[in-house]
Amino acid sequence: MDKLKQLIISTVASLFILLAGTLGYMFIEKWDLLDAIYMTVLTLGSVGYSEVHPLSFNGRIFTIFLIVSGMSLVMYLAGVVVQFVVEGEMRNILGRRKLNKSISMLKDHYIVCGYGRIGRTLCSQIKEQNSEVVVVEKNEALLPALEKDKILYIHGDASSESTLIKAGIQNARSLIAVLATDADNVFLVLTVRQLNPSIYIMARAGSDNVKSKLLAAGANRVESPYEVGAVSMALKLLRPSVSNFLDIALSRKQRAIQIEEVSISPKSKILNVMLKDSGIRKNYNIIIIAIKKKDGEMIFNPSFETFLEEGDTIIAMGRASNLKKFNEELNPH
Repeated sequence: MDKLKQLIISTVASLFILLAGTLGYMFIEKWDLLDAIYMTVLTLGSVGYSEVHPLSFNGRIFTIFLIVSGMSLVMYLAGVVVQFVVEGEMRNILGRRKLNKSISMLKDHYIVCGYGRIGRTLCSQIKEQNSEVVVVEKNEALLPALEKDKILYIHGDASSESTLIKAGIQNARSLIAVLATDADNVFLVLTVRQLNPSIYIMARAGSDNVKSKLLAAGANRVESPYEVGAVSMALKLLRPSVSNFLDIALSRKQRAIQIEEVSISPKSKILNVMLKDSGIRKNYNIIIIAIKKKDGEMIFNPSFETFLEEGDTIIAMGRASNLKKFNEELNPH
């Protein structure tokens, strides 16, 4: 039986015995309501005070049954309460321990600080990429949403070093700062950069004058949701066909065509090979849109004589299955 249901039933039974004892004394001893209630409470509570009035033979027999049944019920109720509390605490402790163990084993994962509207959408997008994500959230009211979405999380202050260490900041690929205020995000970026100088940090800025502060604090990229939203709305308004194409290509829910970025590893078969000799178009049926060189230079619509070098990132477009195969070939395990 569910523990909460047991607790409710036990409470109702206690009230029933209190009522039965009151009515019993009123019927057997002819006492008034207050004396009957007082005597019933004394009896059930085993306080040990003397009787309100001398008891008759039938009244004593009734009192014995009331004491036995009352003590049994009280003991049962206490057991249910203790079990309810202990089991709940144990479940929380074991669940938290399992969660911490899962987080400690992660590598190259994403840490999202803040699980508001932006943070929740980010996590959804990251998980669609089959990447691991850990959320750091201070607001206890948002924890049920995290559990419902099956997201690994740390309940604590994101600006605390100990909290970030629990989230695996040393082994993480990237951290996204989307806390409620710009001041919190600036302080968070400063803390993260000290803990992990090489981690990639993306931060949310609520206003233009904060962007420079976030970059100075150590953020690699700063985005304003308002600007991004406005640009997206303008694109949908002025270039609806282009916007629809990008929505399809960038959405993981559409399998017809996608745009993906693939890094060239040292073990890749096309390392130091010209684009025309790579066989990418022939073997994978994908289109190379651009190549980002190791130094950050972006080559759009690269010529067929462009060399593919270690550290390059290829921006390719094609079917999801072909892109997956291409990624596996360029990054063999």
